[in-house]
Amino acid sequence: MDKKDVANIRKQLKTDNDLLRISDIFTVYIMKESTDIYHYQRQPFEMLDSDQQELFMNNFKKVLTGQMNEKLFELKFKRDAESSSQLILHKGLLGEGEDWQEQMLQMTEKMIQNPFEKDIVITFIRGEYMKPTRKRSEESEESSRDTVYSHPFTLCTVNKTEEPKKEIQFDYVEKEFKYKVEVDPVIDLKNPMTGFLFPCITNHASDVNHVLYAAPKANEPDFHFIEEVLNGEEIMTAQEDKAVFEEVIKSVVGDRLSPSTLAKVYSEINTTIEENEEDEPPKLDYKDVERVLTNSGEKVEGDKVKEAFQLITDNEGYELKAGSIVPKYKTKSIKIQTMIANISISPQDLQYVRQVNYKGKRCIMIEIEEDAEIDGFKMLPEAFGEE
Repeated sequence: MDKKDVANIRKQLKTDNDLLRISDIFTVYIMKESTDIYHYQRQPFEMLDSDQQELFMNNFKKVLTGQMNEKLFELKFKRDAESSSQLILHKGLLGEGEDWQEQMLQMTEKMIQNPFEKDIVITFIRGEYMKPTRKRSEESEESSRDTVYSHPFTLCTVNKTEEPKKEIQFDYVEKEFKYKVEVDPVIDLKNPMTGFLFPCITNHASDVNHVLYAAPKANEPDFHFIEEVLNGEEIMTAQEDKAVFEEVIKSVVGDRLSPSTLAKVYSEINTTIEENEEDEPPKLDYKDVERVLTNSGEKVEGDKVKEAFQLITDNEGYELKAGSIVPKYKTKSIKIQTMIANISISPQDLQYVRQVNYKGKRCIMIEIEEDAEIDGFKMLPEAFGEE
């Protein structure tokens, strides 16, 4: 799945939507510091009142929010895993109410092998996501929804609970202040801890060999959950991929690189991303990195790049996710760090930056086309070399 696939599903998570139908909701309550199921219940989602449905919908949107390979990860299932989550989830997908519930209880048991610090609620929904086979044509009388791709799915969220607030209230009738004490815990549906979507849905195809996992925080996946609960293969975060790329470059060309060369490197990778925009997110192996460096003006040896991959990743065939290496090319800034100040600049504008020696001191020089401004004041031009 890519960000577009996730966004397409997320935007359909709303009530009274004929393109996404949720049939069942199954909730499980787990007491803190326990590995036992305290209570569970299943009911048709449509039986919830509209306010409850809205609360859960917002919760489901939250768990599917975030950047791919930072907060959301497409995991490939391990083969021959004991008590295979892929098999459990697939059986649940094919089964009806009671059968689906039984499989979700098995997934719950895998999740609660380690006790939680707070009471938690695990929520599963079973639904069907429909996507029109084509875009609507204004000239055609036929609706774009007459033919759709149908994708059954299971979505899971894990939410912590909070202690109820103690409050002082004023009773208008009795004309007195009262101390309100609530004992029932509150489920925090605004901040899901983690969750997953099965199967992955890419364009018009459901992929039961992959599951979409949502990490608790960006670049901080729960590897126990990935490996033991979902039986997913090992992953690298975007942050880790970026670090590997930097180490490979340093190993091949050294740790000193001109801004213009770095700008060319980012531009080359961004071109690769744009050329493959309609396909799967592109990956770069050692041959691709050699090509990027060569096209950026660096003379490198293929064997040296290959050795760097082997040294840093223990796998000369490792592939870096291109989208993790390049900062969001036209929207995100990167930092030029100095002891005096940090300067933020977009990747494509690195070509206008130079480090120069001026009167025996190292300086950052930025080529500009207009007067620079500081707090609304235009900077006064100074002749180069003036005291």
